[in-house]
Amino acid sequence: MIPYLLLGATFGIAAAAQPGPMQAYLIWQSASYGWRRALPAAFSPLVSDAPIILTTLVILSQAPAWFMRGLRVGGGAFILYLAYGAFRTWRRGGGNTAGAPTRNRSLWQGALVNLLNPNPWISWSLVLGPLLLEAWRGSPARGIGLLAGFYGVLIPGLVATAVLGGAAGKVHPLAARTLAGVSAAALAIFGGYLLWSAA
Repeated sequence: MIPYLLLGATFGIAAAAQPGPMQAYLIWQSASYGWRRALPAAFSPLVSDAPIILTTLVILSQAPAWFMRGLRVGGGAFILYLAYGAFRTWRRGGGNTAGAPTRNRSLWQGALVNLLNPNPWISWSLVLGPLLLEAWRGSPARGIGLLAGFYGVLIPGLVATAVLGGAAGKVHPLAARTLAGVSAAALAIFGGYLLWSAA
């Protein structure tokens, strides 16, 4: 079980550290509205990954190419919508809690960001899914070890992103505004790339 725990932790480090829509969303939310408001979104992979894992293990290996294209279009459009929200926060000056999402809404928005992002789908279909099947066939404890290692590192990494973004946003109102602007640009780039890659 230990090798699979370490293997899962390695992939968790990579997923938490890799710049992507989830990290940009967390930084924008925490810098603009405080890390406590953004914190639930750090746990959103626990909500959104279950359907991703089940779908990739059962269906995705046989899914037609249009499925991934549709996922990219939907994900790109939603991420551009979030980029617009971050841009409006930047224009207002950042750090204003008016219009801040509730903690519950933050969790579900984060889950939607993750669900519509092709990266988890690709990771689970090409790497983590086959590893999980291999581990589970060896023994369920190995499969559980892989999942525990992955989420045991990924979730604290996302929590750290939210806390650091919130701390940076409190340093000075200009820092919150700058982070909102950087997040808006990053989300716009990610969303535009997903739409472009679906063409």
